[in-house]
Amino acid sequence: MTEAQFRTPKGTHDILPEDNRYMTYIKKAVRHRARQAGYQRIDTPLFERRDIFERGIGEHTDIVEKELFLVSSPHAEDGEYAFALRPEFTAGICRSYIEHSMDQLPQPVEFYSIGPLFRHDRPQKGRYRQFHQCNLEVIGLKDPSIDAQLIQVVSKIFGDLQILDRLTLQINNIGMAENRQAYIAALREYFIGKERNLPDSDRQRLETNPLRLLDSKEEDTQILLKSAPTLDQFLSDESKEYHQTVLEYLDTLGIPYEQNPGLVRGLDYYTQTVFEFWDQHTGSQNAVGGGGRYDGLIELLGGKPTPGIGFAGGMERIIWHMKEADIPAPHKDQVDVFVAQLGPEAKKQCLLLISQLRDRGVHTLGALGEASLKSQMRHADKFGAKFALLMGQMEVKEGTIILRDMAAGKQQHVSFDEAIPTVIKLLGEKNLDTYSIKDALGYVDADT
Repeated sequence: MTEAQFRTPKGTHDILPEDNRYMTYIKKAVRHRARQAGYQRIDTPLFERRDIFERGIGEHTDIVEKELFLVSSPHAEDGEYAFALRPEFTAGICRSYIEHSMDQLPQPVEFYSIGPLFRHDRPQKGRYRQFHQCNLEVIGLKDPSIDAQLIQVVSKIFGDLQILDRLTLQINNIGMAENRQAYIAALREYFIGKERNLPDSDRQRLETNPLRLLDSKEEDTQILLKSAPTLDQFLSDESKEYHQTVLEYLDTLGIPYEQNPGLVRGLDYYTQTVFEFWDQHTGSQNAVGGGGRYDGLIELLGGKPTPGIGFAGGMERIIWHMKEADIPAPHKDQVDVFVAQLGPEAKKQCLLLISQLRDRGVHTLGALGEASLKSQMRHADKFGAKFALLMGQMEVKEGTIILRDMAAGKQQHVSFDEAIPTVIKLLGEKNLDTYSIKDALGYVDADT
């Protein structure tokens, strides 16, 4: 294979500068709303022991059966393929909660995560094998108000990103584990003798994970389900009361929702509250994320019984919605000033000028190569610079520099010492991109 034939691996994509602007914008919105609500950043390894996902997510889920990226090492002490790239955040965060004895902290603990995940799914439009999510988790306390507050934080994020009006909140109560076990038994009994009418994929689901039949896209399956027992018939009064209180709190907060009895989510650890944000026009096809309670997960991973609830949002899907709605991602990637020069002495002075302009918060580019001034000005045009500063041998002798307004096509001579104050006055102090590490105290956060 020649170098020209190299491409991104199937199911992956380069995040080019345009989309990175959206990524940065989304991260800022998530961090802002998360901090307001007391969430703290947590980052877990890109790979974990595979049994964390098999035990937590469920052995008979699509993620574990078909989508885990297994990690092999020739020197693996724990056996070949003992590890897997993380397909989601929650199981790893719960592992961290147990490992670092976070139950000793004031409860609940609130985390947020932002980063890449990996699923060996069959690539489709808008779905990737390496993708990015923003995650919120609340662990250590169970109360309907926590469910409602988490959903409110997510709604605020989507509102900040100006896509909330494109989405509908779908919510359901899937009860506790014992409720679902009774319902699963009833489903299996109902389908006795009807299996032959199910598509192959759903016949397999009936054996391994019957709840997934509820969100099947197969028409034959949905017809059969119309006469099947419903989950609501098996929910305890306590579970129904909890769910009703969650809905009342959502009403109090002014958050609209649609109750969706077919919503079950695809992971085994969910209990009680489950929810998703769907596209208003295409439903689940362009959903941007969802979540729910996982009150048994930490115990399943070896910890003490500990309730939890979380949300995961797909960043690529959010970007898609923002672009569909013609919402630009604000950014500061413009070039304010291009510095062009001719001759070694001019280049030395311009290098210092560029450094000083950047230190003052002016986005500055220039002193590139040995091209003619005319060629450098073409570069300034291509970069979309607002102003250009030009210095040749004559300007070096006179101690001046030419300031050119690129849009107006007008230029003037200014003294070299007045170049920076003049540029700053033209740009405006409020438009300068200044930063100090002191500004970040208390808000230090990697932009990843």
